[in-house]
Amino acid sequence: MGKRTSYPPGTFCWVDLSTTNPAAAKAFYGDLFGWQAVDMPVGDDQTYTMLRLDGDDVAGLSALPPDQREQGIPPYWFNHVSVEDAAAIAARSRDLGGTVVVDAFDVLDAGRMAIIRDPVGAVFGAWQPANHIGASVVNDPGSFAWNELDAHDPAPAIPFYRDLFGWEIDPQEEDGKVRYYSITNGGRANGGMMPLPESVGPVPPHWLPYFTVASTDDAVVKIGELGGQVLAGPMDVGSGRIAVAQDPQGAAFAVFQGEVDE
Repeated sequence: MGKRTSYPPGTFCWVDLSTTNPAAAKAFYGDLFGWQAVDMPVGDDQTYTMLRLDGDDVAGLSALPPDQREQGIPPYWFNHVSVEDAAAIAARSRDLGGTVVVDAFDVLDAGRMAIIRDPVGAVFGAWQPANHIGASVVNDPGSFAWNELDAHDPAPAIPFYRDLFGWEIDPQEEDGKVRYYSITNGGRANGGMMPLPESVGPVPPHWLPYFTVASTDDAVVKIGELGGQVLAGPMDVGSGRIAVAQDPQGAAFAVFQGEVDE
């Protein structure tokens, strides 16, 4: 079982969804992954939904903020990295060529967070835990297992993340060309970076969460039945079988069937 009570600094610890239709998103992911949605008021008539699997926190969900809707930002999954000091990480990210979108702030009594854009344009959260460590289970079916930076050229982000979190980032070559970068944090697998081919079009750089499933092929069928769309796959990779999809509101995510860490 992938139970967690803490995360070493530099580890992906949480994912949450900003969506234009929270009710529809709850139904879609509840049917797909078996999640139970628990709404939590967070002030000013706002609600944050905790998504749980058999009582364990696995992800979160909230309405896309009005200012982001006005900017034309589509629904998206947001990935968080556990840190000891969100303010210090934000300051360091500036020195390394990143941009602090939102400086460190308190999230009730759950923790403290800064929102950062890396040098290639992908945005992530630096999460300093207090009462909420992040997901209490990972890797098991229905929970996230992998986080991947997708960009046409992720290479400029490599020194940024190496210096910011101490990640080891190793290229994987095929026919003399880098096809993937694997990320380890403290000797443990912690995601990857995918150079996107030009054929996919002008996709903005982003961190993509992968959720474990018992069967990628069955999940692909279910995604279609529930009104989602499969963007790529199913396809076999070295560690298993994956597919990239988007939910009915347009947020991208991936599913994974294969071997995972405990």
